[in-house]
Amino acid sequence: MKTQLDYVYEHETARPRDIWLTQPMGGGAVKEYAWGEAMDEVRRMAAHLATLGLPKGSKIALFSKNTAWWFFADLAIWMAGHVTVPLYPTLTPETIRQILEHSEARLVFVGKLDGYESMKGGIPDGLPIITLPLAPAVDAPRWKDLVSATAPMKESPSPDPDDLATIIYTSGSTGTPKGVMHSFRTMCSGVSSIEEYGITSQDRMLSYLPLAHVYERLAVETPSIASGMRIYFAESLDTFVADLRRARPTIFVSVPRLWSKFQQGVFAKMPRKRLELLLRIPLVRGWIKKKILGNLGLADVRLAASGSAPIPAELLNWYRSLGLELLEGYGMTENFALSHATKLGDVRVGYVGTTRPGVEQKFLETGELLVKSPGNMIGYYKADELTREVLDAEGFVHTGDRGEVDASGRLKITGRVKELFKTSKGKYVAPAPIENALLLHDDVEQALVSGASMPQPFGLVVLSDAARARTKAAAERDALTGSLEALRERTNKALDPHEQLEKIVVTRDVWTIENGLLTPTMKVKRAAIEGRYGARVDEWYAERTTVIWE
Repeated sequence: MKTQLDYVYEHETARPRDIWLTQPMGGGAVKEYAWGEAMDEVRRMAAHLATLGLPKGSKIALFSKNTAWWFFADLAIWMAGHVTVPLYPTLTPETIRQILEHSEARLVFVGKLDGYESMKGGIPDGLPIITLPLAPAVDAPRWKDLVSATAPMKESPSPDPDDLATIIYTSGSTGTPKGVMHSFRTMCSGVSSIEEYGITSQDRMLSYLPLAHVYERLAVETPSIASGMRIYFAESLDTFVADLRRARPTIFVSVPRLWSKFQQGVFAKMPRKRLELLLRIPLVRGWIKKKILGNLGLADVRLAASGSAPIPAELLNWYRSLGLELLEGYGMTENFALSHATKLGDVRVGYVGTTRPGVEQKFLETGELLVKSPGNMIGYYKADELTREVLDAEGFVHTGDRGEVDASGRLKITGRVKELFKTSKGKYVAPAPIENALLLHDDVEQALVSGASMPQPFGLVVLSDAARARTKAAAERDALTGSLEALRERTNKALDPHEQLEKIVVTRDVWTIENGLLTPTMKVKRAAIEGRYGARVDEWYAERTTVIWE
């Protein structure tokens, strides 16, 4: 089978002048890389790495936000016969050091980062560094200088498909990050999506979700390398909409929190009720849809997807009302996210689709989903016992997720096996469906349901920025209190008695990656959040009100 390097060699030869990557350089300036120019830099860096005398298969870390040089460094590491270890650009120094030491990294590429001063202590003394363009000031050799001083590698080495290509450290939402090993074969197993979804070199995508995560490498990097489609990079959160408008993506993938933020941005300019009214008027309906998607930079999107976490059904339906059908996918780092996905024309709201080509599924008596995929990991790095716990003798990954399928084979995730908690009445509660119900409220941005050993569950919610600003006025806060109480009552009507929420607590904090309450892919860290608020729970239950402002 072809590896990523085989694909890029083909593009380098067949279309050297075609633009591949567009990189913002600040102040509105961009740098465009054609395939020939891009591969020239890759070959020069690969040649430099080859001069370092590192043993074949050495681990080389890649610590940067998404840029063109992230792609280049990844390819150069492989060309030189080594293994890429990506690091999230938001990690604590302790986690950075743990990953670098556990992976036995021999070198680290440092690229575009925010807050590097607070993170650099995680890089062990003496570990060689190469800085990528747009990196913070670091006293280390620079990419630009090294490629200028080095002749390009003339050979075009092609690794064995079963060679180790990368070690992806999981985000550690439930504990110490684990190093998931993937080969070139498992990484390229998702190339089937190119034919499956009709992806061509004429498509365009914006790369902004962390490339250190399997989702972005499956959905953006690998398809781009295989199909030759054009990739644009985002400059910053402040310029995100402008970056989208520049890219005019034909394929756009995101996570539920960002899809929700887009919606909230629309409602901030036009109240929901007014928008719904306009969408019912035939003469203006089409213009309104086009205007909204155009302002979001999504007017040219033909494939839109959401992944990484469950997305509320109402949010899916809202985008569908605008003519944008969000496809959902499901997967894990352990199977390179090649598991399940929906297709246009076969979407059922609340379901994440059917198995991808070559994927098998089955369920244990507990309802736990097991998946056997061409993308299944080699195993966890230096953790054989843990590997055997997750990857069984038949080749199935034990996902830890509970699920069910409908008559058409579409999968619905019903919660995490380990997230079930028992109330003091001895009844089990699955929090995920209740959390999705809370997220239907226009002003609720994040939600978590807890209540182990309590008589009834309770909900923690984080308000949107707009709602937080409004509640500075007492009248607005009172109105939102009433609205949240109505949400609690509406949610409880659909729940069994033992699942019904005793209270909704509005937190003072916003849950972020920086304060350790979200993973780098914006999933809630359940244990961390429950730990932060645990000391307050008895006090909340003692209050008579059902909506509490922390």
